[in-house]
Amino acid sequence: MAKQLKVVFMGTPEFAVQSLDSIINSNHKVVGVITSADKPAGRGKKLRASAVKEYAVAHQLPLLQPEKLKNPDFLAELKALNADIFVVVAFRMLPEVVWNMPPLGTFNLHASLLPQYRGAAPINYAIINGEKESGATTFFLDKEIDTGRIILQKKCSIADTDDAGDLHNRLMDLGGDLVVETLDLVASGNYKTINQLESNTETLKPAPKIFKDDCRINFKQDVNTCYNHIRGLSPFPGAFTEIISPEGKVFLLKIFKTEYISNTNMAAGSIITDGKNSLEISCENGNLRILQLQLQGKKRMATEDLLRGFKIDNNWKIKAAN
Repeated sequence: MAKQLKVVFMGTPEFAVQSLDSIINSNHKVVGVITSADKPAGRGKKLRASAVKEYAVAHQLPLLQPEKLKNPDFLAELKALNADIFVVVAFRMLPEVVWNMPPLGTFNLHASLLPQYRGAAPINYAIINGEKESGATTFFLDKEIDTGRIILQKKCSIADTDDAGDLHNRLMDLGGDLVVETLDLVASGNYKTINQLESNTETLKPAPKIFKDDCRINFKQDVNTCYNHIRGLSPFPGAFTEIISPEGKVFLLKIFKTEYISNTNMAAGSIITDGKNSLEISCENGNLRILQLQLQGKKRMATEDLLRGFKIDNNWKIKAAN
């Protein structure tokens, strides 16, 4: 059994909870949890705790929620936890005074095979780019984001039908195991790290933060590009287009799931529907059948459920991007 390490865990969303749970159920001891401050959410703007905070409270773990990571009071509290190592999963960028504090360093879990897909949205971009493989990486934090020396990596496959949600869940589970393996390895003292650039010979693909304009579907592109774009943004934040009725009314339409149908002679962006069960949109060299969507003001649903109460015909158009 590996030597027990005292761990401070830093994370915020659901993705991080699996790693925290894996540490709790390992030989290692979590002496503190750092997460984001509660934030207003929903129509009532009530304060909502992060998924990591909810887990920490339920398991009676020492919890800190600093507004500023360089605050002297926070730094004193953090140091008093006397941790051997810090583990970071889906948190925010740390100042050097924090990541350089523990004697065994600070490592991060990143949802890609670094150095590929550095940035805020590695899961989305792996799907958007049609990758067949992804994985997770643990690496020691350094001054530049996502560039530190690699400790361990694990790979997983991506099916043609996977969306970002599928890959998120797979990497969440894989990441939990990888974090504990990394702690065991560091505790043993018998390991070597790898320089990221020495481990890669391919052109680097980035994974920057996704903004609304990145989510608009361009149906003038190749059908496979559109298909991957849609599943790479599903279920969140959701790829979208805008459809225009014959009367000129514009509706925002999010699209979550499609399937490739066939080559088409229709102009890219044409809508083809029977008005009852089927809705297709033509791309550069094929059609996409829309299987799951969300019209503005409505819930996500199957296409046939939407068409049952909202009439669309072949005279509707896709609004061109400005």
